[in-house]
Amino acid sequence: MPNYHIDRINDDIRRVLAEKLREIKDPRVQQGAMLTVTHTDTTNDLRHCKVYVSVLGAFDEKQLMKGLKSISGYLRRELGQSLDLRYTPELTFILDDSIAHGAYINRLINDLGIQHDDDDPQ
Repeated sequence: MPNYHIDRINDDIRRVLAEKLREIKDPRVQQGAMLTVTHTDTTNDLRHCKVYVSVLGAFDEKQLMKGLKSISGYLRRELGQSLDLRYTPELTFILDDSIAHGAYINRLINDLGIQHDDDDPQ
Protein backbone atom coordinates (compact mmCIF):
# COMPACT_ATOMS: atom_id res chain seq x y z
CA MET A 1 0.00 0.00 0.00
CA PRO A 2 1.52 3.36 -0.99
CA ASN A 3 2.36 5.80 1.75
CA TYR A 4 0.83 9.09 0.57
CA HIS A 5 1.80 10.88 3.77
CA ILE A 6 5.53 10.40 3.08
CA ASP A 7 5.00 11.43 -0.57
CA ARG A 8 3.40 14.70 0.55
CA ILE A 9 6.20 15.31 3.03
CA ASN A 10 8.80 14.65 0.31
CA ASP A 11 7.08 17.16 -1.98
CA ASP A 12 6.94 19.77 0.79
CA ILE A 13 10.62 19.25 1.67
CA ARG A 14 11.61 19.54 -2.00
CA ARG A 15 9.59 22.74 -2.42
CA VAL A 16 11.00 24.41 0.72
CA LEU A 17 14.61 23.40 -0.03
CA ALA A 18 14.38 24.64 -3.61
CA GLU A 19 13.11 27.96 -2.31
CA LYS A 20 15.80 28.27 0.38
CA LEU A 21 18.67 27.23 -1.91
CA ARG A 22 17.97 30.29 -4.07
CA GLU A 23 18.67 32.50 -1.04
CA ILE A 24 22.05 30.93 -0.17
CA LYS A 25 25.02 33.27 -0.53
CA ASP A 26 27.77 30.63 -0.17
CA PRO A 27 30.04 30.91 -3.25
CA ARG A 28 30.62 27.14 -3.23
CA VAL A 29 26.90 26.59 -3.82
CA GLN A 30 26.26 29.59 -6.09
CA GLN A 31 29.00 29.04 -8.71
CA GLY A 32 27.03 30.48 -11.60
CA ALA A 33 25.42 27.10 -12.25
CA MET A 34 21.72 26.30 -12.00
CA LEU A 35 21.02 24.15 -8.93
CA THR A 36 17.79 22.13 -8.89
CA VAL A 37 16.33 19.83 -6.25
CA THR A 38 15.10 16.92 -8.36
CA HIS A 39 13.90 14.47 -5.73
CA THR A 40 13.76 13.88 -1.99
CA ASP A 41 13.55 10.54 -0.24
CA THR A 42 12.55 10.63 3.43
CA THR A 43 12.58 7.60 5.71
CA ASN A 44 9.29 6.55 7.31
CA ASP A 45 10.43 7.69 10.75
CA LEU A 46 11.28 11.19 9.38
CA ARG A 47 14.83 11.02 10.76
CA HIS A 48 16.78 11.11 7.47
CA CYS A 49 16.20 12.61 4.06
CA LYS A 50 18.24 12.12 0.91
CA VAL A 51 18.10 15.23 -1.25
CA TYR A 52 18.97 14.70 -4.91
CA VAL A 53 20.29 17.87 -6.54
CA SER A 54 21.09 18.42 -10.19
CA VAL A 55 23.43 21.10 -11.47
CA LEU A 56 23.41 22.47 -14.98
CA GLY A 57 26.43 24.51 -16.03
CA ALA A 58 30.09 24.65 -15.05
CA PHE A 59 30.76 23.73 -11.42
CA ASP A 60 33.30 22.10 -9.13
CA GLU A 61 31.60 18.96 -7.78
CA LYS A 62 33.80 18.63 -4.70
CA GLN A 63 33.33 22.28 -3.65
CA LEU A 64 29.58 22.11 -4.29
CA MET A 65 29.16 19.06 -2.07
CA LYS A 66 31.27 20.67 0.69
CA GLY A 67 29.12 23.79 0.46
CA LEU A 68 25.88 21.82 0.63
CA LYS A 69 27.15 19.84 3.61
CA SER A 70 28.14 23.02 5.43
CA ILE A 71 24.72 24.65 4.96
CA SER A 72 22.71 21.51 5.75
CA GLY A 73 22.24 22.60 9.38
CA TYR A 74 20.86 25.97 8.30
CA LEU A 75 18.57 24.31 5.77
CA ARG A 76 17.37 21.82 8.37
CA ARG A 77 16.50 24.65 10.76
CA GLU A 78 14.65 26.53 8.01
CA LEU A 79 12.85 23.33 7.08
CA GLY A 80 11.76 22.82 10.68
CA GLN A 81 10.37 26.35 10.82
CA SER A 82 8.54 26.02 7.50
CA LEU A 83 7.01 22.58 7.98
CA ASP A 84 5.16 21.28 11.01
CA LEU A 85 6.77 17.86 11.40
CA ARG A 86 7.35 15.74 14.46
CA TYR A 87 11.02 15.42 13.55
CA THR A 88 13.05 17.52 11.17
CA PRO A 89 15.09 15.06 9.10
CA GLU A 90 18.85 15.17 8.72
CA LEU A 91 19.67 16.16 5.15
CA THR A 92 22.08 14.20 2.97
CA PHE A 93 22.79 15.69 -0.44
CA ILE A 94 23.39 13.44 -3.44
CA LEU A 95 24.42 14.72 -6.86
CA ASP A 96 21.94 13.71 -9.56
CA ASP A 97 23.10 14.05 -13.16
CA SER A 98 19.76 13.23 -14.81
CA ILE A 99 19.12 16.76 -16.16
CA ALA A 100 22.63 17.04 -17.62
CA HIS A 101 22.30 13.55 -19.10
CA GLY A 102 18.92 14.44 -20.63
CA ALA A 103 20.37 17.62 -22.14
CA TYR A 104 23.25 15.58 -23.59
CA ILE A 105 20.86 13.04 -25.16
CA ASN A 106 18.70 15.87 -26.53
CA ARG A 107 21.77 17.50 -28.08
CA LEU A 108 22.78 14.19 -29.69
CA ILE A 109 19.32 13.77 -31.18
CA ASN A 110 19.28 17.33 -32.50
CA ASP A 111 22.73 16.85 -34.05
CA LEU A 112 21.38 13.98 -36.15
CA GLY A 113 19.31 16.50 -38.14
CA ILE A 114 16.29 14.24 -38.60
CA GLN A 115 13.17 16.06 -39.76
CA HIS A 116 9.85 15.18 -38.19
CA ASP A 117 6.72 14.58 -40.27
CA ASP A 118 5.30 17.83 -38.84
CA ASP A 119 8.18 19.80 -40.40
CA ASP A 120 7.60 18.34 -43.89
CA PRO A 121 6.07 21.03 -46.16
CA GLN A 122 4.11 18.42 -48.19
